[in-house]
Amino acid sequence: MARPIIIAHHLIWTAYGWWRPNDPRGSGSHYVVSDVLKSLGELHCGRKKIQPARLEIREFYAQAAPVLKYPLLRFGHSEIAVIAESFAEVITKNRYTCYACAIMPDHVHLLIRKHKFLAEEMMGHFRNAARIKIAGHGKWSLDHAVFGGGGWKVFMDHPDEVRRTIKYIENNPVKEGMAPQHWRFVKVYDNWPLHQGHNPNSPYARRLGAKG
Repeated sequence: MARPIIIAHHLIWTAYGWWRPNDPRGSGSHYVVSDVLKSLGELHCGRKKIQPARLEIREFYAQAAPVLKYPLLRFGHSEIAVIAESFAEVITKNRYTCYACAIMPDHVHLLIRKHKFLAEEMMGHFRNAARIKIAGHGKWSLDHAVFGGGGWKVFMDHPDEVRRTIKYIENNPVKEGMAPQHWRFVKVYDNWPLHQGHNPNSPYARRLGAKG
């Protein structure tokens, strides 16, 4: 079976302190480094099929906050604007194509078209630029953690997946009671690589065209 051809990356990471290894919802971690945090709950590798109530999640983080090295962070309007500014600079500098972005109080979503950089490298570019930009605005020092460790990446190999993910990301602020977000660095998805005028004999077109 031929390997899928990746056409886009959905990148997700959290503000500092959120989605701990033993988060009640489950996590991608295999161990909890801090002995103090271990006492807050059992580790469950992977997202739980039955998700806990919001009250349970809030209680978990209320208990975790006092034992974290830095304060649990939530981005306000000013921090979100600064992070968006840094994202725009990274996209321009590296010539990324961004199809969707949601900067939430406690996490970030970006949908980036395939690029010469790996997903992990792209995530690093965005995270580092935002951290430096926020420090430059005097909010936190450079040595202050702004984002949690690691992150998640979801690979997409068909335009239908890209369109579904765009809707999901765009709906993130709305479902949390925030105003819809519109960023100047987000490009309208043109069905790439099956966009109008594409080469029908390209590897992408042949493979994805066969999938319908």
